Amino acid sequence: MTIGRYKLSAIAISGLIALGLLLTGCGRDDAQPDELADFAGPLVGTWHGDLDGMIERRQIRALVPYSRTFFFVDGRGSQRGLSHAFMEAFEDFLNERLELGHLRVSVVYVPVTRDRLIPWLLEGRGDVIAANLTITETRAARVSFTEPLAREVREILVSGPAAESVATLDDLAGRTIFVRPDSSFFESLTELNRNFRARGLALMHLEPAPAHFEVGDVLEMVNAGLVDHAVADDYLAEFWARVLPDLIVHEDLALREAADIAFAVRPDSPELKAVLDQFLHTHRAGTLFGNVTFERFLQDTRWVLEEGREQQTARFRRMADLFQHYGSEYDLDWLLLIAQGYQESRLNQDARSAAGAVGVMQLLPTTAEQMGIDDISDLSSNIQAGARYLRWMIDRYYADEPMDEDNRLLFALASYNAGPRRVREMRRTAEAEGLDPNVWFDNVEYIAARVIGRETVEYVSNIFKYHIAFKLIAESQGLASSPVMSAPNS
Repeated sequence: MTIGRYKLSAIAISGLIALGLLLTGCGRDDAQPDELADFAGPLVGTWHGDLDGMIERRQIRALVPYSRTFFFVDGRGSQRGLSHAFMEAFEDFLNERLELGHLRVSVVYVPVTRDRLIPWLLEGRGDVIAANLTITETRAARVSFTEPLAREVREILVSGPAAESVATLDDLAGRTIFVRPDSSFFESLTELNRNFRARGLALMHLEPAPAHFEVGDVLEMVNAGLVDHAVADDYLAEFWARVLPDLIVHEDLALREAADIAFAVRPDSPELKAVLDQFLHTHRAGTLFGNVTFERFLQDTRWVLEEGREQQTARFRRMADLFQHYGSEYDLDWLLLIAQGYQESRLNQDARSAAGAVGVMQLLPTTAEQMGIDDISDLSSNIQAGARYLRWMIDRYYADEPMDEDNRLLFALASYNAGPRRVREMRRTAEAEGLDPNVWFDNVEYIAARVIGRETVEYVSNIFKYHIAFKLIAESQGLASSPVMSAPNS
């Protein structure tokens, strides 16, 4: 199925559960973004009910995946994204019907990873899922789907440049497929594996993608040659094939035919479903609003390969020994270090920032001198200074804090980017607002997004993502690897 000419985001930022508290009105037409955050406070808690109760509360909570495709807050504090655009239009549609004047019912956005969408809906932490969700029997047994937002979607196979050829689905026997476990694609692949088992064929190995990965993230891994095969909705595969030239889209190999994509509500919310159905009659894909909205918000923000795969892999191999050495010396995961280097400079020792930061690890010479290293124009010294600074950050600010090792690393990375004093202030704010000051994902990163904007949130999240990419490269190149950090919300 084709819906216009899309461009799709690939920066899938994990969690940010409370970021939706930047409301779109909260009952006041003149409210500004900063005011809205203060007005809303922390998460709205759990609540069950139907549209009449939501009207009384003047609040409908939309569960959305936080990404540059579906929902994000830009550097000016404005909410944007595909889910936001549809739910903003729904808010206007509903309030016009209710004729409440300035006492509007507002949509509150609750960003969450995809594995939490249905559980949080059923727990009463949200009222509607606005997340490009495919209708499946398993999901339909738990939630009520609206009329489709998009119809006749096919789930098709996509392969990478180094993958062995595939003529039929049977050729996937014994192959590895990169897939998010909570996705409809995983259900389709599991069903195909049952078919293989019944016919005596080798089963596919379903390699789990992180819970917060969107389709674009997975397909960029495929395009990079880090994994051989994945599954995607046909219209997304078509778009990504134009953006990522090494993808091989198998339009004739469908694992699911004629799927529908829709919003979802709790089974005890028939009135909300009814008004969403009415809204979708004039706002679904294929309508003027639907087509313009898809075109506007599905924009290309590639992250994996901004240079050729061969150049990136060669640079990785050339620096791997240094990162392994200094990772061992400072008791740090070397793959995390090299992921940080990629985020900072794309592993480019010649990089220089306007602020004077130098080399792969983008340190200021004064910072390196404080770490006892004078010449960071030298590659080895530059990586050593970055590793020593990260270890110093952990030991000085987080070693005695009541947090696990993964969060010590995450907070140290955030401090590397934003400064330890600022991170300390954000932890205090998080605690004051009922969030956990010792957990980055879903907690302090919410405060970072509100106070700083996307920069530090994306910095930490991207390093997590690159960590996975470089682990795959290390395994494919036969280099010593290490465990991936605990995935947020997985």
